Amino acid sequence: MNLRNFRSRASIRVRTKVWFIIVGFILGLLFLKSGKSVVSYTSSDKYCVSCHIHPQADQSWKLSTHYNNHSGSITHCADCHLPPEGHGYLLAKAKHGIKDVYGYFLKDSAKLNWQEKKLLENAKGFVYEKSCLECHQNLFPVKLSVNGGNAHLFYTTSREPLNCINCHLNVGHYDRNAIHAHDTSFGVTITANKAIFTESAKVEKFENFNEMIPGSNVSFEMVAIPEGTFNMGSPDGEPLRKPDEGPVRKVTVSKFWMAKTEVTWDEYLAFFRATGSQGRTEGQVVSKKNVDAISGATPPWGAPDQGWGKGARPAITMSWHAANVYCLWLSKVTGKKFRLPTEAEWEYACRGGTETPYFFEGNPKEFTSSGLLKKIFGPDTSNIASLVVYNLNSSSRTLEPVSVKENPFGLKNMSGNVSEFCFDYYSPDAYKADSSEMVNPEGPVTGQEHVIRGGSFKSDAKDVRSAARDFTKTKAWLVTDPQMPKSIWWYSDCIDVGFRVVCEADSTIK
Repeated sequence: MNLRNFRSRASIRVRTKVWFIIVGFILGLLFLKSGKSVVSYTSSDKYCVSCHIHPQADQSWKLSTHYNNHSGSITHCADCHLPPEGHGYLLAKAKHGIKDVYGYFLKDSAKLNWQEKKLLENAKGFVYEKSCLECHQNLFPVKLSVNGGNAHLFYTTSREPLNCINCHLNVGHYDRNAIHAHDTSFGVTITANKAIFTESAKVEKFENFNEMIPGSNVSFEMVAIPEGTFNMGSPDGEPLRKPDEGPVRKVTVSKFWMAKTEVTWDEYLAFFRATGSQGRTEGQVVSKKNVDAISGATPPWGAPDQGWGKGARPAITMSWHAANVYCLWLSKVTGKKFRLPTEAEWEYACRGGTETPYFFEGNPKEFTSSGLLKKIFGPDTSNIASLVVYNLNSSSRTLEPVSVKENPFGLKNMSGNVSEFCFDYYSPDAYKADSSEMVNPEGPVTGQEHVIRGGSFKSDAKDVRSAARDFTKTKAWLVTDPQMPKSIWWYSDCIDVGFRVVCEADSTIK
């Protein structure tokens, strides 16, 4: 091969490489442009609305302050539901995209629980804090209210991580029940055409009776619970148990009456109307001397019933303090001794003589939704669904008592619907401290939080077992309360706890 031919071939190879580079560069540009177009289009409002077809998503967004505001600026879907570019934008988009594709092909959107996805604990998974702060960089603007300033100061100084949506959950999707103001009209309406009771029920022997609240048209059923001895707590072999449920101890409880259902809105509003003060401030001391001196709850912020309705639904969002004062008031107006149940009384009544995980037959492992396989194939709901209002049949809200059957003692919703306050302070080691046989135990003498029992409409099946324990979380349940001091009457961040009352037998039978 001569030098001229070598140079000619070398020149051809160079020109070929150059063309490959040019073509590759052009194709790369076209791919990037196409990719950016795809990313841009799949992040547009039009695309989001076409895919996320849950009820009123588009309408509630256009009614919200992120769309309908004085400035005329629009906060787009991706501005909240994806992080800012450079903060894991594409990774988050891919993650949500995979979920959307999975849902599109394998799930029926009409059967999805959209109400549950709107709850704060779920919304945290697809509303990004960095996106909120990217837009709202000045947390103390000139026109910020005093309450808003206090809330933002708490946000910036809190040792525990908080989310903007703790307080601003509904700014992106309008909710008429999310009112950041005292609801002075709350509880004013009284059901007409019903006789007003002038005296309470007369009880002469230990049997079920119908209590009547004097000065109102409200009554409720009380069930006679016989004395007995039972094994309190869960044995080591009970599926999905927690350490604070043991060791099992033998407990004896005296006879008492317990309300057939949780305290309803009708019952609680009778107390609110009789004792509430629209102008009173927080923190006033409750008098125990006479019924006229008992100060009830101040007006709530927003709609405590969450817009689900009142009536026979269980009353929610009141504090343990408010529930305890309700019992004091009810005792005064009826002449009986009403109070919150002890934890031992509560579990004894819930079990109704049974020693299984639930007051009905069933394995928590079969009922639980936890685990990948259960999420794909679904748990067994054939038995539990007619007896308990929990996360799989509640539509993420409270239900009226007629929706479930009674337990062996004739009580409803001991498990599920709303968790219920007990009188006892909570301690994870309470059973270890009192492991011998007990008679009418009342729990620790002191503590910070109180026991709650039963699980709620939010709960997985494992958390509505008869022995399952939980406790109040006062600080976390008052995060979005803008008042200083925080309310002693209403929880701003807890929508699934209520209570039921017991009546002491020895002080009632005449």
